[in-house]
Amino acid sequence: MGRFTPANMLRSLLPLVLICLFIVGVMALRQNPEDPVREVDTTSAERASAELASYELLVPRGLPEGWRPTSVRTNAGSASTGDPITLQIGWYTPGGEYAEYVVSDDPAAEALTDVLEDATLEGEEQVDGETWQRITTEREETALTRDEGTATLAVTGSASDEELGTLAGSLEPYTP
Repeated sequence: MGRFTPANMLRSLLPLVLICLFIVGVMALRQNPEDPVREVDTTSAERASAELASYELLVPRGLPEGWRPTSVRTNAGSASTGDPITLQIGWYTPGGEYAEYVVSDDPAAEALTDVLEDATLEGEEQVDGETWQRITTEREETALTRDEGTATLAVTGSASDEELGTLAGSLEPYTP
């Protein structure tokens, strides 16, 4: 019974606690406090969505320097052929704001209804030869939306109107 003393337990736990503190310290040093934005890679979500979508997937390409993808979501990983596909990509813009692109052939997709539900139509806008509906969302953000075949496209966020237009104008058919 002499093996299970508080002193022995402390000696056993001390190396584990030190290792944990070391790992936390290394992770803290790896983060840049001046730039807390964490970028993500959107290619796998785009590819998975394009493979299953029943529509021609349009994705942003050639955005100017300073556009940094920070989030991406798709339901393609759990979908089957013929199921509706939704793709959401978010960016940190050069102006320090957030812009989001959503494309889906499911009108009830939460990513679309969050933007379109209870929105107020403000008019139409031409962006690179395409007509977009300009709306104000329930959160008082500007959004641009249009239909492309069976899919609905939406560009929204706290970004400036110019940045939202840049995002909308960057859409091109997906190519691997």
